[in-house]
Amino acid sequence: MTRLSKLSRSIEGKIAFITGAASGMGRATALLFADEGAKVVVVDLNVDAVDAVVSEITARYGADAAVGFALDVCRTQEVTAMVESVVQMYGGVDIVINNAGVSMGSGSLLNEDDFAEAWDRTIAVNLTAYIYLIRACLVHLKKSTSPRIVNIASTESIVATPTLSAYSASKSGVTGLTRSLAVELGKDGITVNCICPGPINTGMTQGIPEEMKDIYSKRRVSLRRYGEPEEVAHMTLSLCLPAMSFVTGATIVVDGGMTIRHT
Repeated sequence: MTRLSKLSRSIEGKIAFITGAASGMGRATALLFADEGAKVVVVDLNVDAVDAVVSEITARYGADAAVGFALDVCRTQEVTAMVESVVQMYGGVDIVINNAGVSMGSGSLLNEDDFAEAWDRTIAVNLTAYIYLIRACLVHLKKSTSPRIVNIASTESIVATPTLSAYSASKSGVTGLTRSLAVELGKDGITVNCICPGPINTGMTQGIPEEMKDIYSKRRVSLRRYGEPEEVAHMTLSLCLPAMSFVTGATIVVDGGMTIRHT
């Protein structure tokens, strides 16, 4: 039967780069995109974890369904070489998801060496690496029929936690970068959007005792719980659909109502 609507909600056959894809929200996104028929490029530091995600995808969908790269996203030459390898393998780039991130203590009273290390590394991974991956993919994105960029920021760009100044600054930078690129790349049909996850059950939060999570959720989160990585992944997927062709420059909060709750 002929569909009444015209716009596609399928990413089947699309080539998607996902950084920080070996765990947490990145892994959930990689698996979801594979389920939806995309060719997934799994990028992360941990070679064993990268191999595990790629194996999980290819075991179900075939050897062509995913490829993995274990590298530091801050090494721009390696990132550029990776992009060219993927283009040779798959023929192009349709989707870029910047998800890699670190959270390091960066309180203003830290000693100089520790502060400088935390600040420089956090900004490099959480912000600078984003633009360099986008730049490496840009010429190929311009050839795509539905080019999409999604940057993962955080609700720490809206609210703040003590001693995480570098993290908050980097995530605020991601929202600004998203808006700037949305304006710049709109003429090429490339949409650029940003997601701000709130309290999610990932590696960054696994050290928090469950009873503390429960107390926090009941006090601050409208839905009274932490979110799951796949719940963020589905928002990422939504922003990457061909049908999402008139949404760009948006910052979308996925936090169970945390940032709207006053009492």
